[in-house]
Amino acid sequence: MMIVKELRGTLRISVPLIIGNLSQIALGLIDSAMVGAISYIQLAAASLATNLISIPFTLLLGIPIATSILTGIERGRGNQRAICRQLFTGLWVSLVLAIIVFGICWWLSPLAWRLGQDDAVTEQAIPYFRIMALSLIPNAIYRAFTAFSDGLSFTRTGMLLSLVSLPLNAWLNYIFIYGHWGAPRLELYGAGLATFLARVIIMLAMLWIVFNHHAYRPYIRHWRLSIMVRWGLVKETLRIGVPSSLQMMLEGGAFAVSGIMIGWLGATTQAAHQIVLNCASTTFMAALGLSLGASIRVGHAHGLGSRALQRSIGLGAIIAGIGWGFLCLLFFIAFRHQLPYIFNNEPQVVQLAAGLFIVAAIFQVSDSLQAIGAGLLRGTKDVNKPTILIAIAYWVVGIPVGYWLAFKAGYGAYGIWWGFVAGLSMSALLLNLRFLRKVGG
Repeated sequence: MMIVKELRGTLRISVPLIIGNLSQIALGLIDSAMVGAISYIQLAAASLATNLISIPFTLLLGIPIATSILTGIERGRGNQRAICRQLFTGLWVSLVLAIIVFGICWWLSPLAWRLGQDDAVTEQAIPYFRIMALSLIPNAIYRAFTAFSDGLSFTRTGMLLSLVSLPLNAWLNYIFIYGHWGAPRLELYGAGLATFLARVIIMLAMLWIVFNHHAYRPYIRHWRLSIMVRWGLVKETLRIGVPSSLQMMLEGGAFAVSGIMIGWLGATTQAAHQIVLNCASTTFMAALGLSLGASIRVGHAHGLGSRALQRSIGLGAIIAGIGWGFLCLLFFIAFRHQLPYIFNNEPQVVQLAAGLFIVAAIFQVSDSLQAIGAGLLRGTKDVNKPTILIAIAYWVVGIPVGYWLAFKAGYGAYGIWWGFVAGLSMSALLLNLRFLRKVGG
């Protein structure tokens, strides 16, 4: 009964996070669907740029994750002033990193020509990649404040703003992709511009809510005294945030490298890969929301010093992750022939995507469990050794297996996706076993 009770508590926090994450990933789905309607070349260019931007994007996620966990721990201790200091520490670190990452992305973007992709695809991808890199800056500010809100268990705020961003982004896409309301027809670059503008607007809305809503007043009232940089807090944030970023970057980088390898097989294969990856990323966002909710609650229990509570919260999250993975598995298999038509109607693209959906279905349970395992360990401040385990799972097992199956055994795109199965399964097993040993499960 204890596990069921804690699962309900985790779901109360996680469901808004899941909806918020799904809304954010839906922005990419909207972009892909709207530019895919123009041509599969544009869809393949979106795939290449998305693969490249995923590495810096995931690199920046670790600091908000650390902010939410540390906020949850201080909430368990009842220290309101420390919570406010944690907000601004996370904000400054996120902002500085986002600016640096944007500069690096802009500087390195011409290297896309050396990745062996179709020339027409690369030409479209670079400007889109650059504007998406710029949008990382307002997104970093937004996520810093959202992490503060999530750590206080006010997870509905981010959810509501994420939901608002969907029609906003679709409307801006309509204007800039197709050239309506007097705007020029910018096609794929217009999708990137729309995402940038939507992120700026949502960022400003989040700032207004935090500084004006009464629910945040007890925590934000000390903001003038908390705005200065405190190097001790910066160090603690980086101690959790950097390994968390590396964990997500190792996974995201593995998918990005695999996407580049798939690009060697041609634009048609790359477009099919992007369709399935979009859908798999959507289901993963739900698991990631559950993972973050569980990590916040485990962090709270860690602040209280209760291993038994941490164990109950973790077991409940693991059970939920298994259930979610099986639902996604059944969904992908049942609708594998229909889902590709959301993005493109090219017969070769649709046929290959339908086949890849079967492989994607197989790793849904593993994908869900590895996200949850990593989140549970972060809640206990255990981040260094899990980073090594994740590196082994994806880069020693997943990528080499995928490469061998694709290019040596002759399975093509299917081989790359079977590499995903191997890497995700090993990561899920290692991370969850470590958490259960840590809390005495």
